[in-house]
Amino acid sequence: MNGNSSGLVIGMPAGSLADPKRGGNLVSLLKAAGFPTRGYEDGGPTTFPLHAELIGWDGRPQEFGAQLALDELDLAIGGDDWITERLLEYRYEYGKEVTLNKVLSLNRGSVRIVAVCRPIENGMDFNTWLKGLLNQGGLIRMVSEMPYLGVEWFLKKAATLGVDPATIPYAVQKYGAPPRIDRGLVVYESWGKTESKIANGAVDLGLEITQTGSAIRNYGLYIAETIMHSETGVWASPLLREHPEKRELARMFLLNLYGAVFAENKALLLFNIKREQAEAAQRYLQENGLFGDEPTINEGKHYMEFSVQVDLSRSDLPVARVRYELARLGATHIETIPLNSCIPSLNVINL
Repeated sequence: MNGNSSGLVIGMPAGSLADPKRGGNLVSLLKAAGFPTRGYEDGGPTTFPLHAELIGWDGRPQEFGAQLALDELDLAIGGDDWITERLLEYRYEYGKEVTLNKVLSLNRGSVRIVAVCRPIENGMDFNTWLKGLLNQGGLIRMVSEMPYLGVEWFLKKAATLGVDPATIPYAVQKYGAPPRIDRGLVVYESWGKTESKIANGAVDLGLEITQTGSAIRNYGLYIAETIMHSETGVWASPLLREHPEKRELARMFLLNLYGAVFAENKALLLFNIKREQAEAAQRYLQENGLFGDEPTINEGKHYMEFSVQVDLSRSDLPVARVRYELARLGATHIETIPLNSCIPSLNVINL
């Protein structure tokens, strides 16, 4: 159990996620959730001035999977890719299976992990090319910032190509180190510019992290297939449920963070309308899916006030069109109020 037994220890990712102008603006998201930070965007140490019971542990997302497994952290904010990489390292290097729970998606930081190689000659498809390498029985060289994802993918891929993965030796090494094996798969751990190593023929293929694929195309490389999709989320230690006080703090943190995520691109639309015109307005709202079970209505003597939540990102029904149509139906004093948080119920949190 971590040494901060009285508080909830949260892994705060350094790098682009800590930059207010990058990383999906995590700083603003935490503030909207009611957890403004101090020091985080300046490189740490991170504190939560309104919540002394929340303890920030600044670190790299690459390490959070191991720290959660060791119970150094109670929660951690990180990508699916790096969490998975650490869990696979536990499996392949130490023969240990660790299960971590992703307890909240933050709807940001979306990337793909893709298999990349140089263009294949003679119009050969990737599977035929790769099976040819396997059948040669020599050494296949791969490079990746996430080498254990590379091992996992390659062995599964070999199985689909009719090659027993149990017959394939593998080694994970630092880039440039002499291969420890003379046949099978060696995956070189790279610290960036993976594309360059593939393009210059230093390896046969690689795994790359990409958003748009533009850097890969700029190097003239070919994306063979997508290994996984990854996004930023909140992950929990497997022991968190065993500590009731920490679990309650975690549920409070997650519920409010969920509310901030759920409220993004949403606003509250309020308007007044005469009683005799209210039925037409309510029918318009219902036909366009602008409320769930029923709209919120405050009734006065001559007017009724409606309150509905609108999605500002809807391209099929922009909020400007909604306001105009409501005005045509007789709505007045139409107000649009941005939402910082919207919590449907406590049931959205499963922890």
